[in-house]
Amino acid sequence: MRLALRLVCFHLLSMNKLPPSSRPLRTRFAPSPTGLLHLGHAYAALFAAKMARESGGQLVLRIEDIDTGRCRPEFEDAIYKDLAWLGLSWESPVRRQSEHMNDYQTALDKLDDLGLLYPCFCTRKDILAEIETANGAPHLTKNGPDGPLYPGTCRTLNTDERAKRIADGTPFALRLNMDLARKSAPPLSWTDANKGKIIATPEIFGDVVLARKDIPTSYHLAVTVDDHLQKIGLVTRGTDLFMATHIHRLLQALLGLETPQYHHHDLITDAQGQRLAKRNKAQTLRAIRKSNTQSLRSFDGFKTLYDGLSS
Repeated sequence: MRLALRLVCFHLLSMNKLPPSSRPLRTRFAPSPTGLLHLGHAYAALFAAKMARESGGQLVLRIEDIDTGRCRPEFEDAIYKDLAWLGLSWESPVRRQSEHMNDYQTALDKLDDLGLLYPCFCTRKDILAEIETANGAPHLTKNGPDGPLYPGTCRTLNTDERAKRIADGTPFALRLNMDLARKSAPPLSWTDANKGKIIATPEIFGDVVLARKDIPTSYHLAVTVDDHLQKIGLVTRGTDLFMATHIHRLLQALLGLETPQYHHHDLITDAQGQRLAKRNKAQTLRAIRKSNTQSLRSFDGFKTLYDGLSS
């Protein structure tokens, strides 16, 4: 069935399965209320629910709202309505990250006690200038999954200089000293449902930011802590977040947390092969449900998910 309203054309790549689990697995869907959900979010939520059901487990909903400057109550309200329209249910109460900053601070304190954090006073402009300077000597510029790595400008500041800048009120972020962190952890790996055993190489990200003045945590730290506290046994998410697992695996080891299984599923893309995204104004679930569409079962690729939830 094709709807009369203007729908984005998309295709779904192959879906893989985890081997049967010997125990019920808790999965999670963790959207950020920075915009309205689209078909990609619907697929991710239904996929997580299907994986939980197949193991006799439970779907957990988490609201990742640490970016208070971009998150909006109306978007969070729409998340609940969209998921209910999809036919999903979840554990209550819902964990909202903005209400649990103390949990992330506890993790930061532990990493600081291990001597693995340092304050970085560089602005984005400072970092770009340093990188541009290094571009004159390409052998000094290293690139990671997110682009050029932080050059380590503040890593070697002495204790007195750090204390002085903090006392002067200079804004700073907290970075993980990757070299020390890798030396503090044994060789690491994780298991992905599609790719099998993956050797963790978090050093490809360099000294990642784990907290900022305006946001006292980071995506990497918050999701790692949350997955542990919510007892998530299977993390399902898109392949666009596959590389982030290298960082999460290191944080698990440093903080003494359990490592869940992972299933990085393929992404829904539009007719041009671009993944659906809020910033690209992908058609929203709210628009689809307000068009009197009963469900997404008739949409390409969604029938298998619904069949898995009803079996």
